[in-house]
Amino acid sequence: MKQTEVQPLFAEERQEQIVALLSKNSKLLVPELCDYFQVSPATIRSDLRDLAAKGRLKRTHGGAIPISKTLFEPTSDDKKVQHAGEKRAIAALAARLVENGDTIAIDAGTTMMELCKNLVKKEDLTIVVNDLNIALYLEHNTRANVIVLGGNLRKGQQCTVGPITLSALTSLNVDKVFLATNAFVPEKGFMTPDMNQAEVKKAMLRCASEKIVLCDSSKIGKISFVEFAKLQEIDKLITDSHIQPQMRHYLDEQQDSLQMLYAETED
Repeated sequence: MKQTEVQPLFAEERQEQIVALLSKNSKLLVPELCDYFQVSPATIRSDLRDLAAKGRLKRTHGGAIPISKTLFEPTSDDKKVQHAGEKRAIAALAARLVENGDTIAIDAGTTMMELCKNLVKKEDLTIVVNDLNIALYLEHNTRANVIVLGGNLRKGQQCTVGPITLSALTSLNVDKVFLATNAFVPEKGFMTPDMNQAEVKKAMLRCASEKIVLCDSSKIGKISFVEFAKLQEIDKLITDSHIQPQMRHYLDEQQDSLQMLYAETED
């Protein structure tokens, strides 16, 4: 790791670059950062102390690691620009599982919106949603019968949660449910930052005959606040071709209870 051109930076500029580098790496070491910025270890340690004090990273012996994001969730607008290519590829593959005449439930979020964009030519669908943006898109662009779940509106996420949403789901039965996830590790399952959102996801799973999770590879190996499903509780997992080989091997070994689908994405 080394800059192609070394230029003097203000401390604030250097620290922003450190945070950016850490978003792409599981850890950073002091010697690596010294070499990258061409500054002394004392300068880098000072930067890391400042960033740790601001809650932007976690100091470790000899370097830094990303701070836990278990209580953080980007807004819907922020999510639109994250891993867009992977989401489109995953959504296109997921749409192939939807047959004309299906009754399906679709979770909230940007990956689910991409899925809906691939349903425009499907016929005679009934679609249960709790995401207002998705409901409007389906109303304007498809001939589907759209059922919108009422409830409390989540700030910044444009989706409904809470007792009214859960009550509506208890009386429904759908052929397939498509769920998004914020994080996944084998030992903890699928996770989301919001407890209310987790309860809606659980309720959607309970009303579906076939359970399908869409998860881009950037979320695999991450931890979030609350689990909503174990790996064994779903039927199909769709991710992208950037998944780490070791994790792909592990998931492929679960083929007796799980069908894995991999969307090909550009490198």
